[in-house]
Amino acid sequence: MRKVYRVLLCLLLCVYSFTGIGQVSSQVSDRQPPGLSAITTADLKKDLYGIAADKFKGRSAGTLDELKSAVWWADQMKRAGLKPAGDDGTYFQFFSLYRNRIASTTTISIGTRSLQLWKDVLLTQIAPAAVTAPVLYLGKANNPGIASADVKGKAVAVDVVPDSINLDVSIPEWRYHRAVMTRYGNDLLARGAAAIIFISDEFAEHSWNYATENLNRGLYDIEAGPNAAVTTKAPVLWLHASAAAWVRDSGALLKADVVVESFTYPSVNVIGLISGSNPVLAREHVLFSGHGDAHGIRNAYAGDTIYNGADDNASVNVAMLAVARAFKKAPAQRSALFVFHGAEERGLLGSRHFVAHPTVSLESIVAVLNGDMIGRNNPDSAAALGLQAPHKNSDDLATMAIQANNEGPRFKLDTAWDSPKHVEGWYFRSDHLPYARLGIPALMYTTLLHADYHTPMDNAENIDYTKLKKMTDWIYRTGWKAANSKSRPAPIAGFRLER
Repeated sequence: MRKVYRVLLCLLLCVYSFTGIGQVSSQVSDRQPPGLSAITTADLKKDLYGIAADKFKGRSAGTLDELKSAVWWADQMKRAGLKPAGDDGTYFQFFSLYRNRIASTTTISIGTRSLQLWKDVLLTQIAPAAVTAPVLYLGKANNPGIASADVKGKAVAVDVVPDSINLDVSIPEWRYHRAVMTRYGNDLLARGAAAIIFISDEFAEHSWNYATENLNRGLYDIEAGPNAAVTTKAPVLWLHASAAAWVRDSGALLKADVVVESFTYPSVNVIGLISGSNPVLAREHVLFSGHGDAHGIRNAYAGDTIYNGADDNASVNVAMLAVARAFKKAPAQRSALFVFHGAEERGLLGSRHFVAHPTVSLESIVAVLNGDMIGRNNPDSAAALGLQAPHKNSDDLATMAIQANNEGPRFKLDTAWDSPKHVEGWYFRSDHLPYARLGIPALMYTTLLHADYHTPMDNAENIDYTKLKKMTDWIYRTGWKAANSKSRPAPIAGFRLER
């Protein structure tokens, strides 16, 4: 009889060890992931001062500075114990950027006046054009009579007014001309205008140098060749307010010969891997994402021209490196893939390239945890975009992120920026987007914009390192859950973004 009891006791212990104890252990490890101690404020600060230093000159995409910073990241990955996961057994996945910009051989005249590019006239369409058309002045851009005017074949000139233009946005100087075009210009082009001439208002005058800096850089694209970003479009000109006196004399001819020149540059994704501990689940990946580039050298602020991008986006990259150290200390069941995307500031080009040429199968990616700017603003608040419809594409992943926040940093979550009605459209401006469009569960972690965004003041000394540590913990906790869950996070069926 004692032998029978001993056998039954052994069976009960075995059953308990495979059920109750395993479940309790899983819950405990979720609340306090075993690699958490590998994430330290000291490491985050040291790494951030290293990558956001002036020696990398702002890590502008397509430059030697971006490539030098990529080598720096690969070296850090190697030291942290990540396996190379790029092309040909390296940490690197190189790709080409195709740049198109307005050439200096472009000529523009109105009547007898020859206009000097960028000094007298801005061109906001980066596209070749050869136009000879009579100027038709229609007054203020919000003039109701414009709707019935015959604009076909005309170079339509209007005085810009800031009617319905929201200037309460980040870097309005960079975005004003596009907003005016959307508000007033698109309809004119759709009705057959041969060209548009905007006569600047006060804010456009203030923004002239900022616009010149950005427009002179042109457009960038990938894959399809040096003319990928160029289509034939009617030219859109901006003149100084002082031009109003002579532009209003309708009947003069606009002659514009817009020449576009093309260049090819290298950019790169930097990719490393921590293999999972489960022989089966290790074939699946939780992808941690950030972008390595910043804005390089641009307009001077307070005598500084280097846009070091400490928050945007070195803060996320050092967090990813810290998360990698945590997974190296205690591997999860699934593998952790770390992708430092290149050329995000040029239009999410590195992440677009990766989803088109993945170094692991896209089907193996169970979740994407992307970050963009995670080291500033109120120490007790943050956001994860993708937690509410229509941006939420996985209930499971959203639940994991919320649980991870409740178990760890307990941020007050700002949901306003995740709204499809938010003026910034922030969800559409970071590297999770190409993955989300493919239906891969994805989130974007951020502490949101601030006054130093896209300026030379975004430096390492302005980062809140205590908050950065809490954000890094949150990302790691979420990733740990996704990497150890019994089932991969399920995507929402029929997921569609608003644009």
